[in-house]
Amino acid sequence: METSHEPALIAASIDAPEPAVGARILIVDDDPGIRDVVAEFLGRHGYAVDTAADSRAMDQALARAPVDLVVLDVMLPGEDGLAICRRLSAQDGPAIIMLSAMGEETDRIVGLELGADDYLPKPCNPRELLARIRAVLRRRQEPRAVDDGMAAACEFAGWRLDLVRRELRSPQSVVVNLSTGEFSLLRAFVERPQRVLTRDQLLDMARGRESDAYDRAIDVQISRLRRKLDDGGGGELIRTIRSEGYMFTPKVVRTP
Repeated sequence: METSHEPALIAASIDAPEPAVGARILIVDDDPGIRDVVAEFLGRHGYAVDTAADSRAMDQALARAPVDLVVLDVMLPGEDGLAICRRLSAQDGPAIIMLSAMGEETDRIVGLELGADDYLPKPCNPRELLARIRAVLRRRQEPRAVDDGMAAACEFAGWRLDLVRRELRSPQSVVVNLSTGEFSLLRAFVERPQRVLTRDQLLDMARGRESDAYDRAIDVQISRLRRKLDDGGGGELIRTIRSEGYMFTPKVVRTP
């Protein structure tokens, strides 16, 4: 999504518009050409889009109106994208898709470690960005679609995961913030306790079929979950099964 790829982005943006989906997206990138092209493309697909060139403009945009998802460039003047990602995640802010011209695996891991929901190298196909946005927003909305006849929360080892409020409480009743990806992964575990789940299965359950086959992303998210689920009791809630995958070990009780 560098300026040299702008014509391809513009060509892709002439698709027929889709019905409005109601989600607000904020694009944070210091390249005005990229901001305009991506905003036009997403706008034609039914999203309300705002743009910002740096962290200050981003904060001003967030103060004007809440957004559902931020498309965040890593390389920004002043506060960079990684620092912004860390800050927004700590505040339990909107979903984040990071973009980076570097595209190295270590950069992807760092972005996911800091709480990003997805990560794409630049330049990227706008159709792929659109698919990732849809997948992340769908994962964020899924818990709110709990039917009356289904469990609204899950309890395990003293913890409580509220599937409607997307809220995790520790045995000490402390709220633990989860990114969208972490919540989706924990939900996949609590809905299939005491079963071995492969990385491919977890990718499909937690990140969606639109995601690329990047199993290190699951390892990163599990590492983050383990740290957040460590209440000092010494219990191993997520066990690594060598050469197979992972198992969520505690008994899970589903409550209305």
